[in-house]
Amino acid sequence: MEPVITDIAERLEAVRPRLLAFARLQLEDEFLAEDRVQDALMAAYESHHRFAGQSKFETWVFAILKNKLIDEIRRRSRELTTSFDADQVVEVDEMFDERAHWVSGKQPEQWVQPESSYLHEQFWQVFDVCVFHLPTGTARVFTMRELLGIETEEICDSLGLSQQNVWTMLHRARLKIRGCLERAWYAKGEIPS
Repeated sequence: MEPVITDIAERLEAVRPRLLAFARLQLEDEFLAEDRVQDALMAAYESHHRFAGQSKFETWVFAILKNKLIDEIRRRSRELTTSFDADQVVEVDEMFDERAHWVSGKQPEQWVQPESSYLHEQFWQVFDVCVFHLPTGTARVFTMRELLGIETEEICDSLGLSQQNVWTMLHRARLKIRGCLERAWYAKGEIPS
């Protein structure tokens, strides 16, 4: 069990590495990511008295960063177009036969108590590792849609992708994350305590 940190500066410093990793993935610019994380940390510091404790402190700070990133992504999409190479993920294609049916032994495992997994801090650490091991473009599209809540059309406009390409990337990301979670979290039907 982690020690309880009561000082606001220490709490913000403790969450900073995860925020920075997420911002780097989204913005693909080290300095810009650092700036948005710093903006989020300053906003959290200045408004920490408004933190009501209805969620985890880290979740609250992450939500602040999420809004900063969405603003930055929207600002950047108005200013420039992004060139993008589609990820070639052969292992996902190998999961299906020519009729788009699961290849024997490649179908997803039945998960034990998936609804309770989000309560475990370790689950989110494993989830982060799974997302960060996706190809960069796929991880970016997945996090924009699923973690930042950006609509598909806006992702298409922002990254210069077709809707079909975004849907394919999301499908592949979900399959790869599921496979990663099955190996690292749900292995043998057990949930770490």
